[in-house]
Amino acid sequence: MEFPLNQFEQYIDETILKRGLSYFKKGYVHEPEEISPGEYEAIVEGSDDYTVQLTLNNGIVTESVCDCPYDMGPVCKHVVAVIFYLQQNDLDLKTITKASSKGKVAKTAKPKTIADQVNELLEKATHEELKQFIREKATGNAPLRNLFLSSFAQHNSDESRELYVKQIKSILKTAADRDGFIDWSASTAVGNAIDNLLASAQKQLDNHNYKSAFLICTAVMEQMVVAMEYADDSNGDIGGSIDGAYEMLYKLAQQNPSEDLRKLIIEYCFVAFDKNIFADWDWHIGVLRITSLLLKTEEEIERIFSQIENAKLADYNKEEAQHIKYDILLRTKGENAAENYLEQNITNSNLRREAIQKALNNKNYDKAISFAKDGVSYDSNDKPGLVSEWYDWLLKIVQAQNDSEKIIEYARFLFIDNFRNEQDYYKILKKQVSPAKWNAFLEEILQDISAKKYGPDTRLMASIFIKEEWWDRLLELVKKSPDLNTIDHYGKYLSENFANEIAELYANAVVKYMQNSMGRDHYQNACRYIRKIIKLGARDKANEIIAHLRAEYPKRKALMEELNKV
Repeated sequence: MEFPLNQFEQYIDETILKRGLSYFKKGYVHEPEEISPGEYEAIVEGSDDYTVQLTLNNGIVTESVCDCPYDMGPVCKHVVAVIFYLQQNDLDLKTITKASSKGKVAKTAKPKTIADQVNELLEKATHEELKQFIREKATGNAPLRNLFLSSFAQHNSDESRELYVKQIKSILKTAADRDGFIDWSASTAVGNAIDNLLASAQKQLDNHNYKSAFLICTAVMEQMVVAMEYADDSNGDIGGSIDGAYEMLYKLAQQNPSEDLRKLIIEYCFVAFDKNIFADWDWHIGVLRITSLLLKTEEEIERIFSQIENAKLADYNKEEAQHIKYDILLRTKGENAAENYLEQNITNSNLRREAIQKALNNKNYDKAISFAKDGVSYDSNDKPGLVSEWYDWLLKIVQAQNDSEKIIEYARFLFIDNFRNEQDYYKILKKQVSPAKWNAFLEEILQDISAKKYGPDTRLMASIFIKEEWWDRLLELVKKSPDLNTIDHYGKYLSENFANEIAELYANAVVKYMQNSMGRDHYQNACRYIRKIIKLGARDKANEIIAHLRAEYPKRKALMEELNKV
């Protein structure tokens, strides 16, 4: 969430503001350090010590991160406490000056950022001093040691996948509890540690040390897939690490690696697929994609084809694998072989799309129509989304043929079906149907929409009324379902001509809403709609609702407070 620093109180929940202010006033915030221009870091004491990072750009808080477990909103009390610290002079606030739980005392302001200090020390420290520092710290600090080893892997004669596997296992072991489980908070810590490792891999990739990048990425993918089985990855930190490693590996395969490394990568992918290392995940098919980028020999091509044809895959993965084979055929065997494969596997939706597009490009309209109609028939029982897609292809084909009658038929179906919106079907229909017949044509469409199997599609009907500016019919539609969201959504179209009617609908809906709603958030929401009634020019109606709510719920203090603000 982004917000102006000097207006932060308007963007943050009142309860969180109060808690953050309390933390600030109690002196729990260590003085924020400016890591680099606009980037601040501070420790905030609480049930534990938490690290807050804030990024400011032209007076706007563009990013705020805290390593506490709070996940009920975009900003926690620790972040707010740091903001109060930064704004204390503008807000005329005072804090308790005290030693922290770690024996530290609040620091005085520094003219230099952390980055400036680091650069200055690097300039002044001798080469031997820096080496001695790394030796000492790497001995007792595993994260630093791992980062050092991976960052300079190209100079390590003992570099191997096992070296990185050992590092990753160490990270996972440290994060796991006594039962071996990695909870939500620990998963985030694991993700951060692995991100450092992947940053080293990216550095190796950028410096063309491709083998080091390959070893790091494959170690991360293998070990983190295993970790998914005993970790709470609800935040996606572990899965995100695997994605990052895979994407880097895919990018590496596109860099024309040396022949030795090409063979190493392709053999790894073959084995990983055969051993189902990434089974049940998208990365299982992903290693085939990487392999397809590196194929050179007939033996390699036949091997991947054998894997594709013999593997036991779910339908989705099977279609993806077949598409990979099509791409390989097109690149290595030519268009005829690839086209034959397309037609032999036309039930594959990915390949059907390729076949239709190819026929359309070649103006072979009969063939394109045949493929699309066959798709409608094949997928009609259990894949309505694909059926709509094949109809959309039929529409594109008849548009290419300029067949007005068929354009109307398919566009009408797709507009009423309303499952996908590849094109503006309403606009297409209006262009094709003569103005003299348009209104009668629309009435027939409205009848079909009203008779849909699962009930009338009121949103689609409303869209027609809005496009045609049939405001009286839109109002009648809103009256049939007069909840606050519906009134709010369509009120902007109706307020000019039906202000009193909309105000009345709002009033009735607010009364009904309050019958089942409690809490300040709900009270504020109700008052927001009362203000809308006032803006519609119905102050008397608003006063009537306010009086009703005061009489109906006199003991709800928060409600009375919110009503006083209207």
